[in-house]
Amino acid sequence: MTQAEIIRRALKHDTVLMPGVYDALSARIANQAGFEIIFISGYSVSATALGEPDFGLLSLGDITEATRRVCKNSAAPVIVDADTGYGNALNVRRTVSELLDAGAAGVFLEDQLWPKRCGHMRGKKVVAAEEHANKIRAARDAAKESGRDLFIVARTDARQPLGLDEAIARCKLYKQAGADALFVEAPLSLAELRQIGRELPPPLVANMIERGVTPQLTRKELKKLGFQMIVCPLAGLYAAAKAVTEVYRILKTKETTRRDLDRVLTFDEFNRIIGLQAKYDTEKRYAVE
Repeated sequence: MTQAEIIRRALKHDTVLMPGVYDALSARIANQAGFEIIFISGYSVSATALGEPDFGLLSLGDITEATRRVCKNSAAPVIVDADTGYGNALNVRRTVSELLDAGAAGVFLEDQLWPKRCGHMRGKKVVAAEEHANKIRAARDAAKESGRDLFIVARTDARQPLGLDEAIARCKLYKQAGADALFVEAPLSLAELRQIGRELPPPLVANMIERGVTPQLTRKELKKLGFQMIVCPLAGLYAAAKAVTEVYRILKTKETTRRDLDRVLTFDEFNRIIGLQAKYDTEKRYAVE
C-alpha cells in the first residue's frame, strides 16, 4: 500500500487531524505524539528557513529541502504545501517530481496568482479556474507517469476576491480534474463552513489557524459539518516562537535560566526526542575493545 493510499483509507475511516511541521525536529515530535498524517506548512518553512512571511518568497528548492528532512524523520505520511506549484503546469510537473523524490505522499496545490500569500492575508488574487484545473491534471499525470502515487488536495483562494459560490464552483471543477480532496481556504463563518460541507463532495479540508479569519472549531465539530481532513498548520510554529521569545527574554533580563527550568526540557528529555540512545547503541557495535 502506498502512503497516498494510507491517507485515503484514513479519511474514509474517520476525520483526521494533521499538525503543521517545518523541520526534522518538529516532524519527530509530531510522530512521537501519534499523528497519523503530518503536513509541511509553507508559512512555517518560510518563517523558519528564510525568516520571512508567507508572501511568495519560498522557492521549490526551499520546500523540497524541508520535505526531504521531514520525510526522513517521519513514519507517518507527509503532505506538502506546494503553494501554486511554482509556475505553470510544466512547473507543477517538476514540483511533483521533486517532492515525490523527497518522500512526499501528497501535496496541496492552490489557485492563487504567483507570487502568492498566506490564505488569511488580504490582497489575494486567483488565476482562471481552468488554468488551475490543468495544474491538477498535470500533477496527476506527473505522478502517474513516474509510476508513483500522490494524494492531491486542490485548494481555492477564491473566497476572498470572488465569493464563496465561485470558490465552491471551482472546487467542483478541480475534483473533475483529478483532485483527491478539496479545500476552500478562509471561509468567514460557521454558515460558510456548513455550506461548503453541504455542497462539495468529500473528502474536504478545513484549515484551523489560531486567531485567523475562519472560526476555530474542534475536530469533532468539523466532522459534523462534513470535513474529513483538519489541518492545524501553525500551532506548533506559534507555540515554539512564543516559548523561545519568552525564554530569551528571561535569559537577557536575568542572565540565567536557573530559576526558570520549568520552561525548558531537560537534557535527557530532549535527547530522547532526537534518539541519542540509538546512536550510542550503534556506536558500540563498531567500538574497538
